Amino acid sequence: MPFPLFQDVILKRDLPDDELLAGDVGTVVEQHVVPGSEDGYSVEFFDMTGRTVAVVTVPESALRAPTIADRPTVRALSS
Repeated sequence: MPFPLFQDVILKRDLPDDELLAGDVGTVVEQHVVPGSEDGYSVEFFDMTGRTVAVVTVPESALRAPTIADRPTVRALSS
């Protein structure tokens, strides 16, 4: 399922090198069409103050669209 630019998406798997966890919400900033393979997306993740914490490129299978069953949560990074 293609995601349009600037749509919020939910990460489906942990990305420990980027300090992102499954369930984190990001915004699609670019689509990467790969003929003959799975498309990818660059997704920007923010903290609660609006500061960018990561921009990662992941395959489409690593993302899902939000649903009405989803609720925002807060987690603090351990120092």
